[in-house]
Amino acid sequence: MNLKTHDIVFLIGLLLLAVLIWVRDLAWITTAEDTLPIIVALPLFYWLGKPWTFIENEPKFSKLLFFFSIFLFLLGFAASQSLILSIAWTLLLWTWLQARIPQDKKNKIKKLLVLPVLAFPWIALDADRIGWWFRLSAAWLTSKAFELSGFPVHQEGTNMMINKLPISVDVACAGLNTLQAMLIAGTVILFLILGNTNRYWWNIPLLIAMAWFANTIRIIFLVIIALAISPQFAMSAFHTWGGWFVIILMFLMSWFTFSIQEPKNKGQSEA
Repeated sequence: MNLKTHDIVFLIGLLLLAVLIWVRDLAWITTAEDTLPIIVALPLFYWLGKPWTFIENEPKFSKLLFFFSIFLFLLGFAASQSLILSIAWTLLLWTWLQARIPQDKKNKIKKLLVLPVLAFPWIALDADRIGWWFRLSAAWLTSKAFELSGFPVHQEGTNMMINKLPISVDVACAGLNTLQAMLIAGTVILFLILGNTNRYWWNIPLLIAMAWFANTIRIIFLVIIALAISPQFAMSAFHTWGGWFVIILMFLMSWFTFSIQEPKNKGQSEA
């Protein structure tokens, strides 16, 4: 990697901005064991983008992209929105990369830009509404599943009574703590299988749907354990290891879903 002085300066600036985004609001520390691992998205971005080669010509940075990134940073800090800051950081990264990498690498790297966006704790900090819909929809589907199985069920919002057992799909059950990890895992599988095809972007929305489904399956499984053994047993080790369960399930679903879409002609052009 033939880095020049201006590349090193730009990278140091990006690193400092990344640290600033992480430390400006430390509320994520309460779920640090689930949130900190999302930093792996940046090493994955580097690994999947290899080999990195830079053009020797004088780089032509896009002023429009640069100033738009700065505008988003100012907007993100003013609105205290980590998602906007994550997008701004990723755009600034792309401002540098698109001026330094060969033209034939740009489509590949554009697809990988999903990973830097996921490398900051915006879900843990900003996504209360997403968590509410995750909890509500999971409670509804869980209640319907047990109702169809013949159990007496009563549901009010995120609270359920199943076979006289009170169950609340609380914030910990929303799956937000592991949602970004699931999306990162799904993105990596998607890129490895469909990254060289025009089907890549079509499947990005599927990642969110699969993450929701994996988390809902976890809740249903926990309720089954609570009914079959005891609520205390379900809320101890099984609840603690639930995060790993949904990540593995997300991995398997992603692999299956994207593998059946993989074209027989591996030489299909990238889009």
